[in-house]
Amino acid sequence: MQIEDLRIFITVIRAGSFTAAADQLLLSKQYVSRRMAALEDSLGARLLIRNTRKLSVTEAGQVFGQHAQRILDDIHEAEQAVSERRQALHGTFRISMPMSFGMSHLSPLIAEFLSLHPAVRFQVELGDRQVDLIGEGFDIAIRIGALADSTLIARRLGRLSRVVCASPAYLKRAGEPQTPEDLLAHACLRYGREGQTGWELVQDGKRKMLDVQGPIISNNGEVLRDAAIAGLGLVLLPAFIVGPALKSGDLVPVLAAHHPAPLSLNALYSQHRQRSEVTRVFLSFLEARLKAQGEE
Repeated sequence: MQIEDLRIFITVIRAGSFTAAADQLLLSKQYVSRRMAALEDSLGARLLIRNTRKLSVTEAGQVFGQHAQRILDDIHEAEQAVSERRQALHGTFRISMPMSFGMSHLSPLIAEFLSLHPAVRFQVELGDRQVDLIGEGFDIAIRIGALADSTLIARRLGRLSRVVCASPAYLKRAGEPQTPEDLLAHACLRYGREGQTGWELVQDGKRKMLDVQGPIISNNGEVLRDAAIAGLGLVLLPAFIVGPALKSGDLVPVLAAHHPAPLSLNALYSQHRQRSEVTRVFLSFLEARLKAQGEE
């Protein structure tokens, strides 16, 4: 077994075919096929199932792939440790970020970080899906809100305030809610998916959950913000999404005494990534910049 075989195997899994992997690695398809056959022979196990339409990974292949990725990460760490002797961060860093917050807040910070550390290369994926950090080869994922239990390490980067608001036209038509219970009679534009529609408000340290209803459920804050501006109902969203509309008067805050709990902004990474100097420096940079911006 050779280290090159591990790299080829991981690339094949991610690319989904020998041909695509060969193109990415600048190798011939025949060479990739031979190396994978040799790898299976050395392990005495079937890792990949090939047919004319697609390539799939066996259960043994999935287990081996996780270990192979850790080995490659350790090699990368060793290479980076040597490069750090040159007093410069070095290497490729793959990150997953939420779409809205990533574009509005994190994108400029990444550009600033790269200007400070020009030997670092970033691969950035914007999206709100829950990625498989290890299986998909991400170094870290930035996530907003409650975290599911996992073996990943979570580092809090800050907290994001939220606001209940609506357009002046909607409030003129439907009236302004005075208590949280009034929301039950209003059209509420809800973030999430069906079954995740409750709004939680806090007053004097006491939390109150309300099963609000309304015409729209979406996993995208901009969709809900625009619907609120159009007068379709009340919305509960992070301030970074509705801030400009509040400033312009297109939206008006309500229930100021019953504020929503802030959302936690976290960085997630696997245990073996905590030794990474790039991870340490980048997260410290983000935490300091976000704190300076008031995202805490």
